[in-house]
Amino acid sequence: MSDGQESGPAPTAVRTPVDRPLLSLALTSMMEAVGAHSGAVYLGPAEEPVLQMAVMAGLPRAFAAPWERVGLSAPIPVAEAVRERRLVWVGGEEEMARRYPRIAVVLPYSFALAAMPVATESRVYGAVFVTWPGSHPPELSEGEREQLTSACGRLARRLERAAAENRALRAESDLVDAGPIGGISGTLGTVEAARMVARLPYGMCSLDVSGRVGFANAAAAEMLGVPVSGLLGTHLWASVPWLNDPSYEERYRAALLSQDPVSFVALRPPSDWLSFRLYPSTTGISVRISRARGVSEFGPSVPRSGDAPTRLVSMSQALSMAGALTETRSVQDVVRLVADEIAPAVGSRALVLLGARAGRLRVLGHHGYPDPHVVERFDGMPLSAPTPGAHAVAHGVPAFFESRQHLEHLYPLRHSAPDGFAAWAYLPLIASGRPVGACVLAYAEPHVFSTHERAVLTSLAGLIAQALDRALLYDVKHQLAHGLQAALLPPSLPRLPGIEATARYLPATRGMEIGGDFYDLVPSRPLAAAVIGDVQGHNVTAAGLMGQLRTAVRAYTAVGQESAEVMRSTNRLLIDLGSELFASCLYLRLDPGRGRAVMARAGHPPPLLRRADGQVRVLDLAGGPLLGIDGSATYPTTEVELGPGCVLALYTDGLIESPGVDIEDAVADLGRRLGESGGRPLEELADELVGPHATAEERLDDVALLLLRARAQT
Repeated sequence: MSDGQESGPAPTAVRTPVDRPLLSLALTSMMEAVGAHSGAVYLGPAEEPVLQMAVMAGLPRAFAAPWERVGLSAPIPVAEAVRERRLVWVGGEEEMARRYPRIAVVLPYSFALAAMPVATESRVYGAVFVTWPGSHPPELSEGEREQLTSACGRLARRLERAAAENRALRAESDLVDAGPIGGISGTLGTVEAARMVARLPYGMCSLDVSGRVGFANAAAAEMLGVPVSGLLGTHLWASVPWLNDPSYEERYRAALLSQDPVSFVALRPPSDWLSFRLYPSTTGISVRISRARGVSEFGPSVPRSGDAPTRLVSMSQALSMAGALTETRSVQDVVRLVADEIAPAVGSRALVLLGARAGRLRVLGHHGYPDPHVVERFDGMPLSAPTPGAHAVAHGVPAFFESRQHLEHLYPLRHSAPDGFAAWAYLPLIASGRPVGACVLAYAEPHVFSTHERAVLTSLAGLIAQALDRALLYDVKHQLAHGLQAALLPPSLPRLPGIEATARYLPATRGMEIGGDFYDLVPSRPLAAAVIGDVQGHNVTAAGLMGQLRTAVRAYTAVGQESAEVMRSTNRLLIDLGSELFASCLYLRLDPGRGRAVMARAGHPPPLLRRADGQVRVLDLAGGPLLGIDGSATYPTTEVELGPGCVLALYTDGLIESPGVDIEDAVADLGRRLGESGGRPLEELADELVGPHATAEERLDDVALLLLRARAQT
């Protein structure tokens, strides 16, 4: 990952290895300097935008298994530290849940974390994170910040020198073993300590940081029902059958990461309740086991899937990926998330999402293929075609190909379509018992898929399927909404003598992204008319009613009704339709020959008028109530100036309403921008006025804008 010129000469064929564990030494000295109890170093290969964990210290790697390999765009602290070239601090459990919910789902414990980039001015080499128990102050001290920043800078310079001298880094082992507990083995003190513990009336066990039993007294063996020899070197949840529940293993993880004592009660069949108290430190955990007193009805925590470290890893991956996939909306969102997070996590270099429609294969999206045509040529292929993708979609059976020879032996057609990859996983996507597509993961090198890996990939495919099913439905609704909205609004505005016009419409981003805002320009004789309105709601009902009102306004205008009568007729129509929805409206007749306009208003925001000299007025017109409330309501009219060079801005409330902003202030700000930019071409002016809303990620309401500029008639 280079963002500048890499220093040092070009690599030669033979690289001399670094003669000492550079990463481990840097990490442990960094942890010791700031009192951290765990940490890890990531390296970023220059040829791909990912971070790969190189070494971890203080805790088993299983704790960070979902993030051993992460994309740079992933919303996690180490990736953010690299992207933004700064130290990222997470002060505790609540802050982690707020800023990085996917990590909090997998590690819901009390701990603090700092992540830093390992970088020089010209190149990013990777990242480091370190963690502290939850007792750490909520803020990182200046001394700690300086220590971490300086240490990462030193590590980056060492990596830069190693690259310049063409020296390769040695593979380094994780640092999790703390050595014998209790001092030098065989000393008198150790013997006496063992005798003392053996005399205690309750059980005592010692677990290392990986959870393996290093010591157990006779009382512990008796209470657990397993001899000491059967406990040593094992995990309690693996060697004691009735502790084989992930909720108990979770207590060990909570104690080790938070460094806080943890306790729980467990039932030894048939009726003996035992109390477990875990006392953690950075070297392991001491466990006290005693008989629980006065327990009449107690049960373990709700079990979760997984009963061994490897299963725990797959559970963590599934939880993390599920949290990410719930945030996707469209099919392209799913493609991006799988490409940025899931594929790097499982070592894949490219992917394709396939679907089916009308008996044919559809390529929904792809990533990582140098030549897109290699993938897109399968779009439209019959599901009966002899290809692994069509077979996975049609039959819902996963297929794993460990090499090109394996794939081409079963599917000779692939001889003519090489894609540059060497291994593939074809994962059917099944949602609610029906196939919705397939996910194809491609690997750069031949790859043996173990039984565990196949299970993990199949589980991830289930999560992707649920997200894709929702995304396909969202895309259909989105297309329907936009198609309906486009059909109900005018496709273009007519040319009028003496009037230049343009309009903008932006749907709300909630609901179906369709709403009741409308506008129109009617080229009637002798005077043209303009209208803008807003039916409450952001759904099909509001859009349908909007279409009826727009049609009614055009009809009443065409038969020659005056402004006030058009509003009264439209009001009565809305009441007669029996709708429970109301509407605001602003209607005007345009007379550019006289330089005048006659307006009628029904509960609508006031229009803005910019004169040719740049002065802006808020036209606070007299008006009547919202349409659809009172069948006897009247709507007085007001005549306003509309001379050459004047610009009239008609808009709906979505353009001026924002949480925490006063309406009058918002109207004043809109008027200021109209005054400053009103001399620009009308199209540019419209873009300027709706600009903040067009780029917003979320719009709570529809936005409609109709601009009218009077021109001198020749």
